[in-house]
Amino acid sequence: MLIAIVSLILGLFILVKAGDVFVDGAVSLAKSLKMSSVVVGAIVLGFGTSAPELVVSTIAASQGNPSLGVGNIVGSNVANLSLVLGVAALITPIALSSSVIRRQAPLSIAAVVIFAATVADGELTRLDGGVLLTLLVVAMVILIKTPAEASPSEPETGYTLTRSFFFSLLGLGGVLAGAQLAVSGATSLADEWGLSGGFVGFSIVALGTSLPELVTAVAAARRKEAGLIVGNLFGSNLFNGLAGGAAIGLVNAGPINDAKLTGGGLLAMLGAVFVAYLQGARKRRIGKIDALLLLAIYLAAMLWLGVT
Repeated sequence: MLIAIVSLILGLFILVKAGDVFVDGAVSLAKSLKMSSVVVGAIVLGFGTSAPELVVSTIAASQGNPSLGVGNIVGSNVANLSLVLGVAALITPIALSSSVIRRQAPLSIAAVVIFAATVADGELTRLDGGVLLTLLVVAMVILIKTPAEASPSEPETGYTLTRSFFFSLLGLGGVLAGAQLAVSGATSLADEWGLSGGFVGFSIVALGTSLPELVTAVAAARRKEAGLIVGNLFGSNLFNGLAGGAAIGLVNAGPINDAKLTGGGLLAMLGAVFVAYLQGARKRRIGKIDALLLLAIYLAAMLWLGVT
């Protein structure tokens, strides 16, 4: 069991660090290739911050553990808009920009709802994966063609083209290695402790893959520069649901076999998304009361999935 714990912790650590390297390198590479800021913000950063979830879920599903993969996506989506947003909003009220309310959030909600619909029957088939992949492409086209507000979160790396390419590959390799270790450790722990793969993916693994968003959100909130936190989190959920769901479906991993995950887990995901959006759209901000409600959703989901 000690080896499994070490493997999980080391894998999550590598995921966090390698994810940062990958995002920095990918953004710098995109800028070196003269890509527009819309493409950088909507696709490069969006995909980069969701790369840990995508890789972990794909590897888990390809190894015959789709519940761990789906649990990671559902848990990450819940964590983004309940735990991460809730903690940040406890520090300072989080403002919602008009572009988030009109564009990113509705696209993200649609992606999450469609992902939930494909998972609710307990299986992600290749057909489901193909549909999700097609919708991902459509969402990207919409984001690219719609003017976007500049995001202060884009890192200025100053890398040369060669250096950017190198660090992109290095970060991607680290993400793959970290994901392999994390999945191996999480699967072993689930067996040792008698827990479902869905719960381990939803809790431990999802929390680990959401650490970059959590650290970034808290840091931004402390500096009172949290205006685009919600937009970034909604964007991450869009990629998690469509790209992650497509990957799991296309490897055809088989039945999920976790009724709690496809029941209460999905309800928690939908609840967090709709509460965050409706409260934010109504008041154009997420305050402390909203934060407590979002954190309660996260805690309730953890308890629901953890009780056997």
